[in-house]
Amino acid sequence: MSEEVCCWTNKRVLVTGGAGFIGSAIVRQLERERAIVTVLDDGSTKTSSSILYRPAGAVTGSITDHKMVERLICGDSRFHAQEYVIHCAARNIIQSNANPRRDLNVNAGGTLNVLLAAKRSDIKRLVYTSSASVYGNQSRLPIPEDAPLECLSAYAASKAAAEHYCESFHKVHHVPVAVLRYSNVYGAGQRPENPYCGVIGKFMEASASGQPLKIHGDGEQTRDYTYIDDVVEATLLALGSPAAEGRIYNVGTGIETSVNELAALIDRLPNRRGSATEHVDNRDIDNIRRRAVDCSRIRDELGWTPEMKLEKGLQNTSLINAVEELSEQILQEQRRPCRGKDGDPQCGP
Repeated sequence: MSEEVCCWTNKRVLVTGGAGFIGSAIVRQLERERAIVTVLDDGSTKTSSSILYRPAGAVTGSITDHKMVERLICGDSRFHAQEYVIHCAARNIIQSNANPRRDLNVNAGGTLNVLLAAKRSDIKRLVYTSSASVYGNQSRLPIPEDAPLECLSAYAASKAAAEHYCESFHKVHHVPVAVLRYSNVYGAGQRPENPYCGVIGKFMEASASGQPLKIHGDGEQTRDYTYIDDVVEATLLALGSPAAEGRIYNVGTGIETSVNELAALIDRLPNRRGSATEHVDNRDIDNIRRRAVDCSRIRDELGWTPEMKLEKGLQNTSLINAVEELSEQILQEQRRPCRGKDGDPQCGP
C-alpha cells in the first residue's frame, strides 16, 4: 500500500469476530464511514450492542473453517474479494484456560487460516488484534513492545503463537500485516453475563443493582484500561497507514489503575447505590500483578494517542449502557404479543 487511507468509503473490509464487543464497535465505525463491511462470527460471544445491531454483511461461521475464510477473503461467486481484513475473532481467556486444545485451534490455527488466505489474495492490509496478556509480569513499566514475552495462560500462549505466524508470513510471504496488543479494553456494550466481559462491566452491573463489587485477591493488582473508541481509532489507523506494515503496537494509556481504585471510581458514578466491596479468592487467570503499556511507538509512527481519561470513560459507559438497556427493553415489549381479556392475541384498541 503506497499511500495512507483516510477515507473508507466503498472499501471492502472483513472483520472476523465482528459480533463481539471490540469487533462490533469497529464494524459500526467502518459503516459510519461508508465502508462495505463483511463480518465473520460464530456467535459465541455477543454484546448488547451486537444484539441490537447486525450488519448487512454478516456471515455465521468460524475462522477454523479454512474454506470459508478463503472464500470470504479471496472471493468467489457469492463474495467479493476483500481489500482489508481486521482479525478480531478469538477464544477468550476463560474459555482458553478451560480448553487449551480448542484455544490453540481457534486462536493460533484460525489465525493461520486467515494468513494463508491473505497470502493468496491481494489484500492491502491485515490487522491482527492481539493482547497485552502476552507480556505476563514485567519489571519495567510501562511495557514497551520489545519486552520479552511471558505467557502465563493458554490464551496468552496462543495469542503469542498467532503473532509469530503474522511475523513469519510478513517476512517470508510479504503479507501486509500489522499487530495490535490491546490492553484491557472497556466501554458500553459488554454483557456482564459473559464471563469475559471484563471487570468494569461486572462492577457496573453490580453497582447499578446494589450488589457487592467482587474483587479477586487484595485488589492492588493494576491494569491499563483503554476506552473502546480509542481502540477503534488505533485499529483503523493501523489498517490504513503504510507505516504500520510489519509493525507491532501497544494500544493502551500507559497509566496503571488498581482494582481497588477502579471500584471506588465506579461507586462514585451517578445513580449508583453505594455498593460495598467483597474480596474473593484469585482465579487461575489472576496471575498478572501490574500492567501499563508504553504507547510511544504508535504515537510516533501513526500519530495515535488515547483521548479518553478513565473517569470520563466510565461515565460515558454508564450512560450508554443505560440507554442500550432501555432500548432492549423497548424491543422486547414490541415483540411481546398483545393479549385480550380472554387471553387471545389482541392488538389495537
